[in-house]
Amino acid sequence: MSEFAANLKKLPGISHLAAINLLDGDGNVLATIENKPGSQGSLAVYNHLAQTYGAITPDAARKGVELFAEHATDAREHPGKHPNIDRLLALIDENKTLRTKHVFAL
Repeated sequence: MSEFAANLKKLPGISHLAAINLLDGDGNVLATIENKPGSQGSLAVYNHLAQTYGAITPDAARKGVELFAEHATDAREHPGKHPNIDRLLALIDENKTLRTKHVFAL
């Protein structure tokens, strides 16, 4: 099992979520991470960060990069391949925070 897969097993479940919207300071939606194959790991990480830190702060982003484990290394080597990790790295570099809005599944 990969380190990322092991990390995911420790995070809260996401079955109650349809998505998480990432918002700028003015409340504009910058990105949406949906609960669908290919993005469920990112949704779990961002959900955990939002629950733990209240927003995706630079400190939260650092923890997120740590949770993404081997995928973070790949993201650094191949910018654009992992946009949800790229976003965390940018928040760290730019010292910015994104607010989150959970979209609950019906």
